[in-house]
Amino acid sequence: MPLARLSLRIDLKPDGRLGPGKIALLERIDATGSISAAGRAMGMSYRRAWQLVDSLNQCFRESVVTTSQGGAAGGGAALTPFGRGLIERYRAMERAATRATARHLTALQEARARR
Repeated sequence: MPLARLSLRIDLKPDGRLGPGKIALLERIDATGSISAAGRAMGMSYRRAWQLVDSLNQCFRESVVTTSQGGAAGGGAALTPFGRGLIERYRAMERAATRATARHLTALQEARARR
């Protein structure tokens, strides 16, 4: 039986948010070198993926993703060192929160109705 899973969303005042969707997008950008390819892999439009990247870049003092314009060689996107650190920090918090709540998650899963 699969265990209940914790999902972590961080609200950064006044209006920034960081959660599993944005982190997954960053990981896909890192893997593909492309905002559009990362968005496609997640079933979202380039425009939506770009909006999420822009919101992250606006949220922090340092850029999370850098981009280069297209042309003959094509454009691209890359995570900055800060962006990679952001993923690492988020994943570390996620692991710590999961460890801290493991017995409660197990209890919830065991109490779940069987269907």
